[in-house]
Amino acid sequence: MASGTTTAPPPPPSLPRIVAASLIGTTIEWYDFFLYGSAAALVFNKLFFPDSDPLVGTLLSFLTYAVGFAARPLGALVFGHYGDRLGRKRLLVLSLLMMGGATFAIGLLPTHASVGAAAPVLLTALRLVQGFALGGEWGGAVLLVSEHGDARRRGFWASWPQTGAPAGQLLATGVLSLLTAVLSDDAFGSWGWRIPFLLSGVLVVVGLWIRLSVDESPVFREALERAEARRAAGGEDAEKPPLVSVLRNHWRDILVAMGARMAENISYYVITAFILVYATTSAGVSKQSALNAVLIGSAVHFAVIPAWGALSDRVGRRPVYLLGAAGVGLWMFPFFSLVDTGTFGNLVLAVTVGLVLHGAMYAPQAAFFAEMFATRMRYSGASIGAQFASVAAGAPAPLIATALLSDYDSSTPIALYVIAAALVTLVAVGAARETRHRDLTEVGDTVGTETVTSRAAGARTV
Repeated sequence: MASGTTTAPPPPPSLPRIVAASLIGTTIEWYDFFLYGSAAALVFNKLFFPDSDPLVGTLLSFLTYAVGFAARPLGALVFGHYGDRLGRKRLLVLSLLMMGGATFAIGLLPTHASVGAAAPVLLTALRLVQGFALGGEWGGAVLLVSEHGDARRRGFWASWPQTGAPAGQLLATGVLSLLTAVLSDDAFGSWGWRIPFLLSGVLVVVGLWIRLSVDESPVFREALERAEARRAAGGEDAEKPPLVSVLRNHWRDILVAMGARMAENISYYVITAFILVYATTSAGVSKQSALNAVLIGSAVHFAVIPAWGALSDRVGRRPVYLLGAAGVGLWMFPFFSLVDTGTFGNLVLAVTVGLVLHGAMYAPQAAFFAEMFATRMRYSGASIGAQFASVAAGAPAPLIATALLSDYDSSTPIALYVIAAALVTLVAVGAARETRHRDLTEVGDTVGTETVTSRAAGARTV
């Protein structure tokens, strides 16, 4: 019998609408999350930690930035559990409301000058809400798309929600760049920084309108119906919580996903968040030039992610992912050498090439992770693997990079830090099996790792 990749029906007419809903919602959520990161690098050190040395204030500002990552695993557990029990759509609506509400509230926060120590405490609390919401957003968004399409172009379609990250970065950096261009430093520090956060309220309304219009994943509905039929027939005991099932049946896949995230997550935040600090303090680049470089790089990043996703449909998830991890590791020393020149053209080149290589990991990641797990534990598995890794990867990345710069006054330790992460990812993905031929409807609800991987063994391409 022909494999599912040659006999699968074409994608349903509703798939572009599903992709658009996931992309727009994900863009808004990443806009909110990245806006905080950019503001942490540019103004939060002065507004919420004014009594500290400038670099120490930046460290404290990035510490509140990292707190958001600490809440992401909890969000992954809660949203994953209910997403596997109730469906993807309901949880995606909730995550968007939580993220948008927290971001809007940040725009209304009093600063240290007004309320003293209460200001950073309130800022940290809202950052926790942001992290909790984002911990549940990613898994649901990519699964909603992955479970609507067929295996032949799953990498391409599932990569579109991934473009929400550079789109959100593009939107956040663009708004900040525009404001810093038209406002004086005093005006931006006084009230201008609030505008991008308050804009989140408008964006959430648009995102909710679109996200509420889409249908639940058909793969999830079918799996839920089968589980209910088994229970009605008395052939199945009480269903175990998704967390228990995924840790029992897919623990190797979770470890692979966590390892795969290391280089992808660390390199991204070094290239887009820490670079705003490094370029302006060590390379003598203006704040406007640094923001514009990230803006241009994010635009290219957005464009190349679907191309990398389509390539993963042709050659496999693993080869594309391995190329990105190796490329990012090899690029780090040239990256900082280019930034150190202090010229805008070299800064743009450094950021853009870094983000193109990052896209080779980020694009196939959605389909790769979705294909690892059974349907009734897929939201939990993909979210846990992705978000638990972020605590060790993206969360401390700007903090570690800033501390290394403070201690060594050199970019070499930072480059070695990213290279070490790339090696971890190369080992993890190299140890994984290729997944691009898997039919998500055939990955049963109670299938263990060995059964799943043996079924796909013949599809391994590398």
